[in-house]
Amino acid sequence: MLTIPQILAAELSLKPTQIKNALELFAEGATVPFIARYRKERTEEMNEIQLRDLSDRFTYLTELEERKTVILSAIAEQDKLTDEIKAKIAACFQKTELEDIYLPYKAKRRTRATIAREKGLEPLAEFIKALNLKSVVSASLAQEAAKYQDKAITVEEALKGASDILAEEVAYKVELRSYLREYLLNSGVFISRIKNDYPEGTTKFEMYRNFQIGVRNIAPHNMLALCRGATEGVLSFELSFDQDIVLSYLESTEIHTKVPAIRDFYQEMLKDAFNRLIKASVISEVISEQKIYADFESIKTFEANLRELLLSPPAGMKPTLAIDPGFRTGCKVAVVDQTGKFLEYQAVFPHQAAEQRLKAASTIKNLIDKHKIELIAIGNGTAGRETEEFLTEVLATSTQQPIKVMVNESGASIYSASEVAIAEFPELDITVRGAISIGRRLQDPLAELVKIDPKSIGVGQYQHDVDQKLLKKKLDQTVESCVNYVGVDLNTASKELLTFVSGITPTIAKNIVTYRNEHGVFKNRRTLLKVAKLGSKAFEQAAGFLRIRGGDNPLDNTAVHPESYAVVEAMAADLNVPLAQIAQAALKLKSVNLKKYVTDTVGEPTLRDIISELEKPGRDPRAEFKYANFKQGIKEITDLQVGMELEGIVTNVANFGAFVDIGVHQDGLVHISQLADRFVADPHQVVKVGQVVKVRVLKVEEQLQRISLSMRS
Repeated sequence: MLTIPQILAAELSLKPTQIKNALELFAEGATVPFIARYRKERTEEMNEIQLRDLSDRFTYLTELEERKTVILSAIAEQDKLTDEIKAKIAACFQKTELEDIYLPYKAKRRTRATIAREKGLEPLAEFIKALNLKSVVSASLAQEAAKYQDKAITVEEALKGASDILAEEVAYKVELRSYLREYLLNSGVFISRIKNDYPEGTTKFEMYRNFQIGVRNIAPHNMLALCRGATEGVLSFELSFDQDIVLSYLESTEIHTKVPAIRDFYQEMLKDAFNRLIKASVISEVISEQKIYADFESIKTFEANLRELLLSPPAGMKPTLAIDPGFRTGCKVAVVDQTGKFLEYQAVFPHQAAEQRLKAASTIKNLIDKHKIELIAIGNGTAGRETEEFLTEVLATSTQQPIKVMVNESGASIYSASEVAIAEFPELDITVRGAISIGRRLQDPLAELVKIDPKSIGVGQYQHDVDQKLLKKKLDQTVESCVNYVGVDLNTASKELLTFVSGITPTIAKNIVTYRNEHGVFKNRRTLLKVAKLGSKAFEQAAGFLRIRGGDNPLDNTAVHPESYAVVEAMAADLNVPLAQIAQAALKLKSVNLKKYVTDTVGEPTLRDIISELEKPGRDPRAEFKYANFKQGIKEITDLQVGMELEGIVTNVANFGAFVDIGVHQDGLVHISQLADRFVADPHQVVKVGQVVKVRVLKVEEQLQRISLSMRS
């Protein structure tokens, strides 16, 4: 029998040594980012995707083995465990198949077959089953059934009871259930209809009014839409298939006699077995299987979008004026400095009387001059475009010319009412906290967005309909991956950001911030070991991902792990370059003979990473910052005209296309067929969240608030 590591090696196309070493590292408490970055020699350079796939499949197979043990024990207690059953269970690699095998032995409620057995009809069922397998010419089932006749049971009832027993046996056959599942997956059709209570054009599920598609071909977003529509009571959907084909298959596999009486009995029994015991459960399993697949694909899309959003290029840590726009209640203006620290707040009313507009302009100018503002962040919600145009007028007469950027404020209101925001700014109004978040989001999207539940950021697809446990797990992994990829400034990072660093728990993150507040900035990575509960293991996992700018050791501002400092010091000595100036010796570093520095723990992959890091110490790996210029005068959906060419920002990517903010308070959809002049199988191949794109207006539906866009030439 294959072991779990052998199964993993075959399924994931990995070497046994890679599997063994990676699993050992996981068992030691190493995180995926740490293993992928600092243990390349042990895993032969497995990347994060391979490591997470390995971890997930190992967990699945381990749980499967545990379930097998429970099932074997349960069947053994019934004295029904045979070598054949043991072999079947041992050969199982899927939970569905395992549960099929266990089905006949599960403790169950009192069934019609149970009642028939209580009446002593099992021998009759066995007699009929034997006749079906024998080469008999004729048989009288009624004559045999008459032997079981008494005051409480008739011949007809005896035959019906025997049929119930045989029907239950058929319903539990693993091979039949497997065939039926496969048949429904390949040949079944989903059909949906809008309920009569909803006239045409009154529901968001309109495309599903008379909708049908093959089960195998249904797109994940369609599957999730059907499930949501059914849950909301707007539509009904069914899985349709040719029942005659199924019954013909059952007859061909289960009926082995040509005797008419037995054939007729078996045909009725099989029809009953299918309609009463198999049909509903198999349909439910197929729908569930398609829903699981749709969940997985939708979560994958969410992961990709979240990664792009978190890794959006930062505008930089510069003095920033942040504005949460509003009409009646005014605009909330907050100032944050180059470290993200809140400085002051003002409320202005530029969208009211002329006097208020002049006063607002004066206030904004004074704040810009006073704090030497370099960035202006404007929330893209209500009054966002009007506020942007007002600022264009203000800056036209200002000596300072900060960069003005519209910022996607999705989730800012969630943050401003959260415990995190209340703890950070207990004395500030909720709207002011929102403005601060908008400003910080422009400075460094990653550092600010980690404070918000990813589900509230608005880059998902049917995120409330998918498996919530799996969604949280995958999104947390994505955040962890992004945070460790970029690295974290140990002396400015929030508790929330530190929590996602490899090896750092929420308690340790809180203790780091407390230590920093009490003792001042960290001067070197080694000081981390003085933080409460941060032991040598946590230090090993976290140190390489934490940066210290201007500290005691220049290597502390790089991704070089402290365990490799001695190697870098040896290189610097051999090159006759002071350690503090090693980064300036790029040409010399390129000529280094790496083999000279290979040790038992540091191999060439790590040495290549070290050289690469020393050539660009402390550099942010994210792309260069860019922002969209929305067309002046285009502020509402009513301002749009077909054929108009605009610049916008991709706010969300689904498997059917991309949503683009063009500055009219309603994102437009670029359908997958309009993303490029060529065929596009996956929108992520063409666009990503945060990308600045040029689009053309194809269609505007004001009543439904729908905008169709194109990126084709």
